[in-house]
Amino acid sequence: MSFRILVTGSSGFIGSAVSSALVAAGHTVRAASRKPNRNPSRDGLEWVELPDLEKEVDWAPLLEGMDIVVHLAAIAHRSHTDSGDYARANRVATASLAQACRRQAISRLIFMSSIGAQAGSAADHVVTELDEPWPITAYDRAKLAAEEEIRRSGVPFTILRPVIVYGPGAKANIALIMRIAALPLPLPFGAFTNQRSLLSIDNLVQAITICLDSPTTLNQTFIACDREPITLAEMLATMREAAGRPPRLIPVPPLAVRAMVIAAGRHALWDRIGRELVASSASLQKAGWSPQVETKAGIRAMVRATIDAHRSN
Repeated sequence: MSFRILVTGSSGFIGSAVSSALVAAGHTVRAASRKPNRNPSRDGLEWVELPDLEKEVDWAPLLEGMDIVVHLAAIAHRSHTDSGDYARANRVATASLAQACRRQAISRLIFMSSIGAQAGSAADHVVTELDEPWPITAYDRAKLAAEEEIRRSGVPFTILRPVIVYGPGAKANIALIMRIAALPLPLPFGAFTNQRSLLSIDNLVQAITICLDSPTTLNQTFIACDREPITLAEMLATMREAAGRPPRLIPVPPLAVRAMVIAAGRHALWDRIGRELVASSASLQKAGWSPQVETKAGIRAMVRATIDAHRSN
């Protein structure tokens, strides 16, 4: 069955992959972006302008004629953004979208939340949907509040809480780790055994596709992650090997590295690279999702695609 689908945030790393995959699957996509003129429309893909989410949004024109909404647009991690900015763009705008979806009888609102809404940036146990949510940052708190607005709205929904997503064109944390791996120096991470759950962009796209009309995912909230976690040392070694380089990881005690990172005032960085965050996607898998990309294979493909892109530029 094909659907008419509004994808917000469609020119971003995740949004561009989702939009392309939905069109390839035979759906008609209205791709909403802040800069739609950079992307030409084509058969099955219509680019439209996404309003400023920090202001009042009239969602009706974007929703007209649509069956399903995939809401990806949000303010992500700004270095100088206060909690009010996050609340306006991520909670208030999502609440008004959910209400508009209900008025226009949208059959499903798929909302891209974050693992941070569930567990912050680290956890001392395997995280599941049954855990009490424990958001840490203003961004994570706004995502959790947006989830609650959707549940109260009465619109049929599916909420996904992805861990860090990787793939060609990934930004933020993955881009940082790739820059570290690309340094022409030995790295002091050989003794790091802390595990992190990651999520391939291809696996995330597959999860969204399954949630379009699956009865088992209706009005449910799911964590999304690859099947197995990976250690920081394995991540860096895999990136270097994919680039045709030896791992060159020195086994410096993690506590020593932590002291240097904390001394540099990078507490948040330590949470991302030095602590654990292992999540379980068992609930989503029981609902019919079967992630096909294995993490190391996905990382290798990402690095090789990035190298090829640099060579062609």
